[in-house]
Amino acid sequence: MFLNTYKIDGSKTSWKDLKTYRFVFATAVIGVFYLLIQIPFAVYYACTGKRLIRHSCLPEFDFYADKLVSYLLASAVGAGIAASMELKIIIDDVVALIAFIFEALNSNVDLGINLYEFKSKTDKFLDRGIIATILLAVGFGFMVVISILSSLNRPRSRNFFR
Repeated sequence: MFLNTYKIDGSKTSWKDLKTYRFVFATAVIGVFYLLIQIPFAVYYACTGKRLIRHSCLPEFDFYADKLVSYLLASAVGAGIAASMELKIIIDDVVALIAFIFEALNSNVDLGINLYEFKSKTDKFLDRGIIATILLAVGFGFMVVISILSSLNRPRSRNFFR
């Protein structure tokens, strides 16, 4: 997503120009940050069989934080794919309409931009956005598995937040 840009006639379009892609990118950053926080605790637990912090609130925190991050990732995946697909449809319709109008009028007016180049570059841009969002969907799938595992690891006798 970070490298997703294109240029037409000196005009540059970037992933930052779409609020949805900014949301997808920010959510991916939050997911990576959460992962980096969780890795040392998971490695210690895997090596020793004991928690690094032995307070009963940590399994509760893991449970709720895993749920929160997985829902955030799910919302970003839905928003990114939906926006990309809708924009592709809109761009296709607008280019077809403009081409139809110019053909019907037998007009040789120069728009200053090649419509088919614009459509091709915009489709590639949106396809790269879809691919980046699908990678986020894979991360969401892994978060779902982690969320299920953290729910199995919650203490049953004593709940911290109740």
